[in-house]
Amino acid sequence: MKVSFMANSLNILLLRPSFPHFQCLFLRSTSYPRSRFKTRFYADYPSQSMDSQTNQNQILHEFRFFRVHKNGHIEKFQSTEKTPPFDDKVTGVQSKDVVVSSEPAISARIFLPKIQDPTRKLPVLFYVHGGGFCFESAFSPKLHNYVTTLSSEADVIAVSVEYRLAPEQPIPACYEDSWAALQWVASHAKRNGPEAWLNKHADLDRVFVAGDSAGGNISHYLASRVGSDGLPGVKLVGAVLVHPYFGGTDDDKMWLYMYPGNGGLQDPKLKPAVEDLARLGCDRVLVFVAQKDHLREVGWSYYEELKKSGWGGNVEIVENEGEEHCFHIEDLSYVKAQALIKRFVSFLKDG
Repeated sequence: MKVSFMANSLNILLLRPSFPHFQCLFLRSTSYPRSRFKTRFYADYPSQSMDSQTNQNQILHEFRFFRVHKNGHIEKFQSTEKTPPFDDKVTGVQSKDVVVSSEPAISARIFLPKIQDPTRKLPVLFYVHGGGFCFESAFSPKLHNYVTTLSSEADVIAVSVEYRLAPEQPIPACYEDSWAALQWVASHAKRNGPEAWLNKHADLDRVFVAGDSAGGNISHYLASRVGSDGLPGVKLVGAVLVHPYFGGTDDDKMWLYMYPGNGGLQDPKLKPAVEDLARLGCDRVLVFVAQKDHLREVGWSYYEELKKSGWGGNVEIVENEGEEHCFHIEDLSYVKAQALIKRFVSFLKDG
């Protein structure tokens, strides 16, 4: 199955300029140049070029993030840039990539904040990136910088999973890969696991799962699975779902296509079942929704359903007024992105 990327089908929005007095907290020691204006690539159904119109009869399916040709070729509308791990000179956060599994291929990027007291163990943030289940990466520059910021500000070890993407690797691969990576973290409970940073510095009695968009959906799945299957050696304290996707939009057709074994629009991975909500394996949940996000109502519905599910924990919700989907990742120096991160960090520190 071949995959290509059609970058010229992306729409580009010029966002707010970077403000120097906010940059001091979030500038990264990276060699990538920073433009005066931020650009947001948002996936929309692409305009058709003459060539694409000519070949329209060869297209079998077309969704927000990709199209499928009759010959099996998958044409994605957004490529993903990747950057190697590096030690951040501004925050002191170190990072490195690890192999979780060779078959299937699962990896992760680990972030270690500056160690002030070698005897003190640090909470663990297990982070799941978004991207419609079919693009983005734990290794992209913007997600690297975002997770670096969380690790530094909250003083946590972060493990950002690189799961396999649909539709080349159909759902539920992304869910199972994320679960396997969380189990890999748990394998360090006796301090004899494969990763020295976790053996030496991790407090596995204070573990959080978190994700944005599709990653928020997967994070819910992980918390529910901890509640049903258990995770020996680990205490899951809380979950943070930022602008999560739980169906109810035009993208449901795309999700169903990416999951050949789906159970329809009521599939519990798409729309969490009451019993899954009731057995979340953590005591605290924080949900963010954005006022201008097409997933706003979905996030509020999740919050309301969780409250009345019979789950015994505490759930909070924060609405980002005047903002769009996952705005905070695009410009970490933006004042409202800083406010979201501050609330996220406060949730982690309170645990």
